[in-house]
Amino acid sequence: MTFPKPYADAVARLRVPSGFLLVAAFAYLARPTVETLAMGFPVSLLGLAIRAWAAGHLEKNQQLAEAGPYAFVRNPLYLGTLIAAIGLAVAANRWELALLFAVVFFGVYLPVIQNEEQHLRKLFPSYNEYATRVPALVPRMTPSARLGTPFRFSQYLKNEEYQAGLGFLVGAAWLVWRAI
Repeated sequence: MTFPKPYADAVARLRVPSGFLLVAAFAYLARPTVETLAMGFPVSLLGLAIRAWAAGHLEKNQQLAEAGPYAFVRNPLYLGTLIAAIGLAVAANRWELALLFAVVFFGVYLPVIQNEEQHLRKLFPSYNEYATRVPALVPRMTPSARLGTPFRFSQYLKNEEYQAGLGFLVGAAWLVWRAI
């Protein structure tokens, strides 16, 4: 799916505000139960683990990331976000949140992904070849030919990925409080 550049540029500015909208809707609408928490939290943790794995391999604008999860999918940070959001929607026990997450993901995040990929094509000449080997959001079952460097915890910290984990802990605490 290709979005017109003016639209993609406009919604790129909405990424952070849409996150605040999602948090507010989540806090207001959530009606968790112990059962939905038990189903949703593991899914969210899987998404966060994918994000963490990706952050330990990502050197933004310095080197094309092809190692770790990038050997399976071009956008593991977004894939991890999507999986974490699905888990939180399940944990919150509200289909409306799943629908809202889907609208934001498809209306805001996909155009942002498109913009980022255009940027990477300009920055890294090998990106086109990489994009032919590795799918955008649905992971390959086997890694692409290049496995590359190992996960680096220092890179994870540099990319400040721990903030996603902290956000999850706050959301999880809110859900647990609402469930009991």
